[in-house]
Amino acid sequence: MADRIQGLNRRDFFRLGLVAAPASLLAACGWDGGPRLEPKLREFGRLNDWVGERILHSNRRLAPVYSAAERTADDDFPSYSIALNETGSFPAPADPSAWTLEIGGLVRQPVKLSLAQIQSLPRVTYTVKHHCVEGWTAIGTWTGVAVSRLIAMVEPTPEARYLRFDSFDSNYYNGWDLSSAMHPQTILAYGFNEQPLQMDHGAPLRLYAPVKLGYKLTKYLTSMTFTSERPGGYWEDKGYPWLGGL
Repeated sequence: MADRIQGLNRRDFFRLGLVAAPASLLAACGWDGGPRLEPKLREFGRLNDWVGERILHSNRRLAPVYSAAERTADDDFPSYSIALNETGSFPAPADPSAWTLEIGGLVRQPVKLSLAQIQSLPRVTYTVKHHCVEGWTAIGTWTGVAVSRLIAMVEPTPEARYLRFDSFDSNYYNGWDLSSAMHPQTILAYGFNEQPLQMDHGAPLRLYAPVKLGYKLTKYLTSMTFTSERPGGYWEDKGYPWLGGL
């Protein structure tokens, strides 16, 4: 096997292989797997999550960073949303000027933050490789605020173990474990390639982490909710592995 396969190195290829098998089956079966196949997909997903959480995931492991010169051209960086797939148009908030991010659930200090308030917080910028479950990769520069900073702001209660991220993209949502959300490279991004984030990449705000596959990186955010029970996810409820880590 060559050291690099369509932009993926050996480590990338192994990690993507953990989710590619169930993803391929889902695609071939109309995304639901049918009543007989779906339990097998979920069983495979649980195995992937165990491997990812116990063997691959670590808050000490950082994704490699790249130079701006290595970025993928904007036109070659794919974009996707559920609304685009269903209607041909990217989603948009009903009133962009009134958009806020609501952070609540099992926290002591729930908040609603405007985009300007989020942008006023200390920012993180990095140039990293994006991994899609379909097998493609692309390099981009993302700017935002560390999720760990927001977590500290709202003071989760001891019962809080998970986060649910909701969007205005046709009810798309994801569930994350608190450890993954605290990873130093997990951010809420409002900038892409040194420009304000646009609708094709999840404006006004999206979840981003280079140690997760693309389907875990919720775009068009509306809320972060701390929970004691593990939330599902738009694709995870269809059989994709829940952890979705690289």
